[in-house]
Amino acid sequence: MAPITPSAHLTDVRYEIRGALTRRARELEAAGLDIIKLNIGNPGRYGFEAPAHLREAIASHLHDSEAYGHEQGLETAREAIAAQQRARGARHVEAERIFIGNGVSELIDLALRALLQPGDEVLLPSPDYPLWSAATILNGGQPRYYRCLASHGHLPDPDEVEALITPRTRALVLINPNNPTGAVYPRELLQRLADVAARHRLLLLADEIYDEIVYDGAHFQPLAEVAGELPCLSFGGLSKVHRACGYRIGWMSLSGAPAHSAAYRDALQLLAALRLCANVTAQWAVLPALQDAPTIGSLTAPGGRLHEARHAVLHGVATSEYLDLVTPQGALYAFPQVRAEYIPHFDDESFALRLLEEESVLVVPGSSFNVPRSRHFRLTLLPPPAQLREVFVRIERVLARMAREQHRVVAA
Repeated sequence: MAPITPSAHLTDVRYEIRGALTRRARELEAAGLDIIKLNIGNPGRYGFEAPAHLREAIASHLHDSEAYGHEQGLETAREAIAAQQRARGARHVEAERIFIGNGVSELIDLALRALLQPGDEVLLPSPDYPLWSAATILNGGQPRYYRCLASHGHLPDPDEVEALITPRTRALVLINPNNPTGAVYPRELLQRLADVAARHRLLLLADEIYDEIVYDGAHFQPLAEVAGELPCLSFGGLSKVHRACGYRIGWMSLSGAPAHSAAYRDALQLLAALRLCANVTAQWAVLPALQDAPTIGSLTAPGGRLHEARHAVLHGVATSEYLDLVTPQGALYAFPQVRAEYIPHFDDESFALRLLEEESVLVVPGSSFNVPRSRHFRLTLLPPPAQLREVFVRIERVLARMAREQHRVVAA
């Protein structure tokens, strides 16, 4: 029998967050090594728990969860999401414009599948969360990347974004607070980007899954409130703010003038119906998650575990001979950069492999986030601060070895 040939659609699709390095880490674990895994923002693997009242809500509704639900999600959950969005200033948001899915990942795919014709372009940040690139490609689209450089605080330049627009451009994607950089976008920047979208009739897609995870006075500004009547699809969920990744509950909220997006809304409903419904059981956690007192603030405030873990990362970079970092203002990650003056011929994939094999630490190379010629790597802020301090000792050892090796080559 001839080997099975994979679909050509996968040729340009990458997801190295769970790719070859992760497979190598599993091999090393099987050989008896203890690997410190900093590659995935998965709170439950680092000792965080979903709030007890969310589990209680699910447990009390198990009997109500055995039949298929509405394709867009439980009405009580959608009403709670719509109320949250209206309170944040989003316009024309009602339950019929809310879609609940098996995580935001599924909804990103649905949103792009309902939008794109073959060859249509989507404006994506570089660095991006690579699922956005993958979903664009798998739905026949073409990613067009706008830069979010460390030298600019990992914030985009609206003029550069606008210069990338062609007649085939359909949507502008913003990830705020940002994964992988931790940047939090100011209102003025969001307004300029919304103005670009309005001038060119683009759909705004706002990945806001980290909306409440901000540090040291940073302010999260919802894009929908700035967009006003402009169609905007905002994504949120339980996985990060509520530490419930395994529940696989995300949502998207369609705001702006209904007349401009009625056909698109109906297309989303069709696609939602084709997959029947999202996980009914976990949807019962949405209402208490959004209506009860928030629980993330105690973790991100000074003295909270996430705040102290972030401080450990900042200290590790500050004391490093080889690293720079734009201080993350939000989300669950840091995106350090290796200084060119010490390691001029740096390869982020080779570094990540050496860090794994020589020091038993797993990180994600910056190039995995669609950054060309990357000198970056991403690590999560979820481990205990003491472990992160140890991680930077190990990172420094690998970088020192790389610097000595390159110095010897130059000297020879």
